[in-house]
Amino acid sequence: MRYKVESEVRSTAEKFKSRVSEARAKLGDEARFIKSWIDDPLRTGSVTPSSPALARRMASFVDPEQPGPVIEIGPGTGPVTEALIERGIDEARLILVEYSPEFCELLRRRFPRATVVQGDAYALSTTLEGHLNEKAIALVSSLPLFNRPPATRTALAREAFPLLVPGAPFIQFTYSVISPIPRKGSGLKALVSDWVLRNIPPARVWVYRQIS
Repeated sequence: MRYKVESEVRSTAEKFKSRVSEARAKLGDEARFIKSWIDDPLRTGSVTPSSPALARRMASFVDPEQPGPVIEIGPGTGPVTEALIERGIDEARLILVEYSPEFCELLRRRFPRATVVQGDAYALSTTLEGHLNEKAIALVSSLPLFNRPPATRTALAREAFPLLVPGAPFIQFTYSVISPIPRKGSGLKALVSDWVLRNIPPARVWVYRQIS
């Protein structure tokens, strides 16, 4: 009986330790986002990482059965990256483009098999030069696009789609009720998700594809 009790106590202690570690990691990520936002609010855009619910919704639009790399821009501390891996995308297929050197260092520790590129996502072709050996099957973006003027957002999409296979999605979340990429004259068709209420603030996911 004594050994059974000790075993149960050890098991409970290990579970508690695991939950404490997860809580510390979450708090650590939120602290990193707050610091990054204070340092450069135009680039960070949010003081908290995307929630698991929002990350899973974004990842759901990527087909893990389709071969080829997946580009993620603005991964931050990696919540969407984790969701993509849970979705079935092999970590080695991920190309993560992050501007913050601190976040890049963190991403390399968390996802050692992914390709982490420190650079400007708004100059995507230049940033990915030498890192993208074939066209990607999807681009997943957590950039705060509404911090940029419409012309810059349009230019990002125009630069991104030549890096993707035909029909590949450009996936972007937003807190706004309108499309983060201007639709008029874009040559894009779009699908928008319902609101992800388990994110603070609630967000929606826009999925853009070039009209063939």
